[in-house]
Amino acid sequence: MPRFKHSIAAELPAPEQLDLAQLGRDCASGACDLVVVLGPTASGKTRYAVRLAEQLGGEIISADSRQVYRGMDIGTGKDLAEYGAIPYHLIDIAEPGGQYNVWQFQQDFLRAYADIRRRGAVPILCGGTGMYINAVTRGYDFSEKTPLSTAREGSVEREGFPRRPFFIGTLVDRDTRNARIDARLDARLQEGMVEEIRGLLEQGVSAEALIAYGLEYKFVTLYLQGELPYAEMREKLAIAIHQFAKRQMTWFRGMERSGAVIHWVNP
Repeated sequence: MPRFKHSIAAELPAPEQLDLAQLGRDCASGACDLVVVLGPTASGKTRYAVRLAEQLGGEIISADSRQVYRGMDIGTGKDLAEYGAIPYHLIDIAEPGGQYNVWQFQQDFLRAYADIRRRGAVPILCGGTGMYINAVTRGYDFSEKTPLSTAREGSVEREGFPRRPFFIGTLVDRDTRNARIDARLDARLQEGMVEEIRGLLEQGVSAEALIAYGLEYKFVTLYLQGELPYAEMREKLAIAIHQFAKRQMTWFRGMERSGAVIHWVNP
């Protein structure tokens, strides 16, 4: 007889109550040389990172693989107003249509990280792109043949990389997360996401490049090309973002199995 898989939500880790005063002291003493705020999309990580930066005297380094592109604002959810007076880095640093990659991110991170520390501020890496986070918190050497997701033993010893990161994960249950994703998607469509992507096409960014960026840029481009009706585009996009958020959590739990200690919080 065929065996059927039942959809059972993975149990969430228990939230912690962090001692932020102690975290601040650890950052000042060097016991922590990078704070990392990670989490799936729609988990509230940017807002949490901004509050943390306000308390710790920090600056935020974005770890988002698509927010690096200029002009891709609504679709990537930059929400720059959330940062207020907090300085941020690695947003709007590449032209749309290009292929920014994890090696480039690592090099750009190292420059921003060194600059922030030189000025005495606390660097806070915030984002949901697991490969980017692993590349810098593990001091990944691109001459190695092992995947970025592979477990590694020992501490980072490469010059210039953080050696004592403190990981904070933003918790949200699946149903709440999916409801937030749906509401945020509808809001972004109303804010002009389709017009933003139409504008990129009119500026000469190829449909192939936009589709390769995935999620919002893929499905809206297919709609604009007449390959999907609007309602189907919205439905398929919502499902794709739900699945993406699930993969993000799978990656972060995999980081824990590989030895990273993530302190999960209710943001």
